[in-house]
Amino acid sequence: MTQDLIILTTSLIVIVIAAEIFTNAIESLGAKLKFSEGVTGSIFAAVGTAMPETMVPLVAIFAGNSAKISEEVGVGAILGAPFMLSTIAMFLVGGAAWVFRHRRKKVIIHPEHSGLKRDLEFFLFVFSLAFLVAFTPPTWRLLRIFVAIMLVLSYFYYVMETIKASKVLVKDGHATEESKNLYLSAIFKDHMFFVVVQLLIGLGLIIAGAKGFVVGVEHLAEVLHVPVIALSLLIVPIATELPEKVNSITWISHGKDTMAVGNITGAMVFQGSLLPAIGIFLTPWTTNLTVTASSIITLLASGWLYVLVTKKTKITPPLLIANGVLYVLFVIIVLISL
Repeated sequence: MTQDLIILTTSLIVIVIAAEIFTNAIESLGAKLKFSEGVTGSIFAAVGTAMPETMVPLVAIFAGNSAKISEEVGVGAILGAPFMLSTIAMFLVGGAAWVFRHRRKKVIIHPEHSGLKRDLEFFLFVFSLAFLVAFTPPTWRLLRIFVAIMLVLSYFYYVMETIKASKVLVKDGHATEESKNLYLSAIFKDHMFFVVVQLLIGLGLIIAGAKGFVVGVEHLAEVLHVPVIALSLLIVPIATELPEKVNSITWISHGKDTMAVGNITGAMVFQGSLLPAIGIFLTPWTTNLTVTASSIITLLASGWLYVLVTKKTKITPPLLIANGVLYVLFVIIVLISL
């Protein structure tokens, strides 16, 4: 068990460091291409910090030791990532806004409205599709393939819409500003080539860390006699979502609410569309009590955020307590079902 914990801890450290390297390069890329904070937060930073939780299910599905365990870790991580983002991550954003209220000189969280609304609309659509198709018989293969293709196309349409809105936002003063210089620029020139090099280095380390984490989870679940699906829904997303949470808290502390919230909601769209599409193609994509509970709670938490946005309610920390309560509710459901 000690060895498994060491593997998990080491893999986690590698993932967090790799995500920081990757995200730093993504931010530099956004600034160089002169995109808005919305594009950089919802697409570049979101995809960058989503890489750890993207790699975990892919590595689990393609390289797991057992087909059943690989599928459970994969499906659990796929559905667990949006769950974590819509519940505990948003709760932490609210908490950070309260903690840093004096530094921010405001307690209200004020992300760019149209971008947040677009993120939530796309997420609610794609995640609902991915969840509902799990209830169809496995023999309905053509329908499942059609849904998977719809999910992929929806994400690319979302990217196009977000980029299209970028030009107006840049003119309105929402252009991306580099918070840190490219790490490789300390050694080499700050050039687009080295941005790409740093991206590839970060991605390679993320893949290595993800593989180690999957192995650690498999062994730990066996030792603790805990269902792998429960462990992968609770532990894997907590670990792999750390980059998003840390980045969003940092941006909130500096008053960059659009980047902070967009980092989370953009990752939700990415993970609610492309990853389920892969899961539908490569696994039986079936549901059980744990998966159903996490998916319903994810939709409730996202729906709550959407209600706040559509009603143009001022988003304050107390309003995001509901997202934290929904996370606790899921933990209770998992513990009762063990």
